[in-house]
Amino acid sequence: MNPFTPLTLPNGTSLPNRIAKSAMEENLADPDHAPSDELIRLYRAWGDGGVGLIITGNVMIDRRAMTGPGGVVLESQRHLARFQQWAQSARARGAQVWMQINHPGRQMPAALGQLTIAPSAVPMDMGNFSKQFTVPRAMSEDEISEVIGRFVNAAVLAEQAGFDGVQVHAAHGYLISQFLSPLTNKRMDRWGGAIGNRARMLVAIVREIRARVSPGFSLSVKLNSADFQRGGFSPEDARQVVALLNPLGVDLIEISGGSYEAPAMHGQARDGRSLSREAYFLQFAQDIAGGARLPIMVTGGIRRLPVAEQVLEGGIAMVGIGTALALNPALPREWESGKASAPMLRSIGWRNKVLASLAYMAMVKHQLRRLSRGRIPNPGVTPAYAFLEQQLDTTIKTCRYRRWMGRQPA
Repeated sequence: MNPFTPLTLPNGTSLPNRIAKSAMEENLADPDHAPSDELIRLYRAWGDGGVGLIITGNVMIDRRAMTGPGGVVLESQRHLARFQQWAQSARARGAQVWMQINHPGRQMPAALGQLTIAPSAVPMDMGNFSKQFTVPRAMSEDEISEVIGRFVNAAVLAEQAGFDGVQVHAAHGYLISQFLSPLTNKRMDRWGGAIGNRARMLVAIVREIRARVSPGFSLSVKLNSADFQRGGFSPEDARQVVALLNPLGVDLIEISGGSYEAPAMHGQARDGRSLSREAYFLQFAQDIAGGARLPIMVTGGIRRLPVAEQVLEGGIAMVGIGTALALNPALPREWESGKASAPMLRSIGWRNKVLASLAYMAMVKHQLRRLSRGRIPNPGVTPAYAFLEQQLDTTIKTCRYRRWMGRQPA
């Protein structure tokens, strides 16, 4: 199928083509954790590049719960004008722009100095890097209700700011994904046990968002195809979650996989399964799509037009691209003009998979920072340079975040 064929969503709105900029964490907030000028400039580049859908990097629903320093936070109308500028810059050429909303749960760096909560008190298992995360405290019923309310509030605010939709992040080992996985959800109450209970938070968030936003406001969910850890969230679990979401007014499900512990989103797994070098999750997404009554999008490693076409021909409605668009934001326009562009980062030969994953993310963020400053990407950046650059950036922004939090009301 031609990737430049429009896609009509279940809510009746239309995407101009089937190429999406999938979420990448930018850490480019301003000192008040609102969208910065640099972030707005970055999204203008993607808007000009010809994608049909732009999904933002995760926006945090709680300033006390961050995936990292420098993240954008949306809790109130205080900086709504900046969010409006962000949405306008991204949609300047006709793309829809959706805000990804998220809570890290136990995947919050200990250096941020905040209390870590999760479904259960299960510590991170990242070898020598485990100490960078504190052991979480199991959430109370009141805390679960508060988090659900915060997701809904962020979605309502996103619509007020002019975004076309939201994507609820239920993948990559963040809080909702932690509830879904039996490895991290050991609860014995109505939030744990069978998959219907483990999916209760996600279902509640989706149902309440749909009830609070307008019918034409798009609602998406990012879902793991699997944890890629033995005994974790499985493809069968994913199929059951999709069945639960089918009647709830969801407009698109994005299929990905993995977590900090098993970064399958970077092509690595811990359960012995091998992943394709490009379109990592295509087979999983095709299996899940068989039980879905709504469009499915697959993300992970796609960088060539023939692969994008293969994905769409296999029954998938939308192609999500991340790293390749960080390296070339104009990739869709080049494909449409007949240019066989296929951007890629230099390879990482490090044996430590956790360290290699961190270096990969640092190499991507190196590109995002360059684009945000109006510079061209640098695909040849070395893993070591990008890693050290990212460590310095994280240290500076961690100190800034802790000072900012010290000025916030209790």
